[in-house]
Amino acid sequence: MSAIVWYLDRGAALVTYPTLYLAVLTGILYNTESFGVLHEAARRVHIELSVFAMIVTLLHAGLGVLDAWFVVTGQVPAPTYSMSYFLAAVAVGAGGLLVLVVAVLGFTDAKRFQQPWGPRVVHSFAYAGFAFGTIHAAAIGTDLMGLVRPLLGPSVAFLAYVLLLRLLVLRGISSNATG
Repeated sequence: MSAIVWYLDRGAALVTYPTLYLAVLTGILYNTESFGVLHEAARRVHIELSVFAMIVTLLHAGLGVLDAWFVVTGQVPAPTYSMSYFLAAVAVGAGGLLVLVVAVLGFTDAKRFQQPWGPRVVHSFAYAGFAFGTIHAAAIGTDLMGLVRPLLGPSVAFLAYVLLLRLLVLRGISSNATG
């Protein structure tokens, strides 16, 4: 049973991270018309992609709690790193989930939030949730260790670049520099 849970948990994680990545990328492009065709594509898929990302994130979280329980209770062999490191990485993942749920509430239950914590500000917590998820994936994703440096780092740097470009475009800096 524990081996099945481990495989399902890892499989869910391997689907969760790329879908969260795409949800963040399309979220960056969603409200920025100057990105043209990328903006239009993001408007078509962002909400559905984000819903799917949250579903697989919740699936991963549920399976992850069960998998962590098996590790902590000694029902499966402990990972090759310390138990405190394992628990810290699980806590980072739980923190990421909590921040993502709050970010989703900023969108789905906007009336709950008031200035200065309006729905747009709260929904932008998704960036922090994704950052926690990235740290969690790099720390505990034993099957990702070979991908952290060549893939995870550059892909997160690309997201940061697109976000910075969006901020520059929204503030008019890029158009002032070219015009």
